Amino acid sequence: MAGILRAKRLVGRKHEDLTEAEVYGFNTSTFLESLTNKIRPLPDPYSNFLRIGGRFGRRVRARLEKRREQRWKNTIFFGYDTGFLETARWVKERGAKCVVCQMDPSSVEVDLVKLEEQKWRGWAKAPLLVPEEYFTWRKTEWALADIVMVNSAWTRDALVKLGVPFDKIAIIPLAYEVENLSEDPPPIRSESEPLRVLFLGQANLRKGIPYLLEAAAQLRGEPVQIDIVGPIGISDRHVVSAPPNVRFHGAAPRSLTREFYEMADIFVLPTISDGFALTQLEAMSHGLPVIVTPNCGEVVRDGIDGLIIPPANATALANAIRTVLEDPERHQAMREEALKNVQRFGLDQLAKNLGSLETRLTGIQPTSDFDVHSI
Repeated sequence: MAGILRAKRLVGRKHEDLTEAEVYGFNTSTFLESLTNKIRPLPDPYSNFLRIGGRFGRRVRARLEKRREQRWKNTIFFGYDTGFLETARWVKERGAKCVVCQMDPSSVEVDLVKLEEQKWRGWAKAPLLVPEEYFTWRKTEWALADIVMVNSAWTRDALVKLGVPFDKIAIIPLAYEVENLSEDPPPIRSESEPLRVLFLGQANLRKGIPYLLEAAAQLRGEPVQIDIVGPIGISDRHVVSAPPNVRFHGAAPRSLTREFYEMADIFVLPTISDGFALTQLEAMSHGLPVIVTPNCGEVVRDGIDGLIIPPANATALANAIRTVLEDPERHQAMREEALKNVQRFGLDQLAKNLGSLETRLTGIQPTSDFDVHSI
C-alpha cells in the first residue's frame, strides 16, 4: 500500500504544460542512489540532503558544460537551497548572475522546533538532528548568490538574523493557479452538520499539532469535527489518545486531497514555522477560510478571508474555530473572499515578480535575450 501511495504522489506531480519544455532528469542514477542510501544510510536525513544536493548540482554542471554557445554573461542561474552550490560556483566564474531560493528559515526554524521538543517531551517520533555542516553549506550558498529569494517576510527576517544582508533578499510568494474557478458562491453550511475543520500537511511539532489537539479538547462537546491529513510525525500514543472529535487519516496522494478540501468548512494551519505553506492557497481555492499563524507566507487577510492567531496558543485557535462556528453569515462571507484572494497568487503575478527580479539583477527590463535556467 505504501508503494502504491508513493507512486500516485509521483504521478500527480507531473505537469502537462511541461511536455514541450527542455527538461533533463537523472532518474536512473537517482534511483540507484536511493538504494545505496537504504543500504548505507547516513546518520541523519540532512546529511543525506547535502549528499543528494551535491551530486545533483554536479550533474547539472556537467549538463551545462555541454552548452558550448551559452552566453553566460547574459544568463541568470536559479537553484534551490542545497542543490545550488555546485553549479552556481561554475556559472559565476563565467559571469552569470545567480539566485538561490531559500525555502525555509533554516536554523531559526530548527531552533524553534527544538524548543517545541523540550516543551512537548515524548511527542515527536524522532528528535530533530541537523548537523552544523548543513547550515554552513547554506551560508556558503547565500554568500555566493547575487540574490537570495525567499517566499515570505517570515523567512526574510530569519535570514537577516543569520547574517544575510537585508537588501540582498527578495520576497517572491509561491504561486497557485486555480483551474475552473466557479463564479458561484460556495454552498452555505447546514447548521445541522458539524463544522468540518481540516489540517493537511506534515502532522508534527513544527506544524503545531499539539496545539490543534489541545484546541480540539477545548471544543469537546461542540459541533466540530477535525480531520488531520498527512504523514504523522507524533508518537502513536498521542494519536490514539487524541480527543474524539479528531480523526487522523495519515498520508494521502494528491489525487485524494481534493476530496478532503471539498468536505471541509475551514482550514487550519497553527504552524510554528513555514517558509510559505502552499496549502493556504489550495484551501482558499476550494472556498475555505484559513486560520493561520503569522509564521509563514502572507496570504490571509485577517477577518476577511480567515483569521490570524498567535503561534503556540491552543486557546486562540479554539476561539478562532468557535468564531466561525457561531457566525454562519461571517463564515459564508469569508468563503467568498477566500475565492477572490487566491486569484492574487496566480502564475501571471509570479511572472511579474520574477520579471522584477530580473530587472533588479540586470538593470534592464526583461527581454527574450536574457536566458534563465533553473535546477
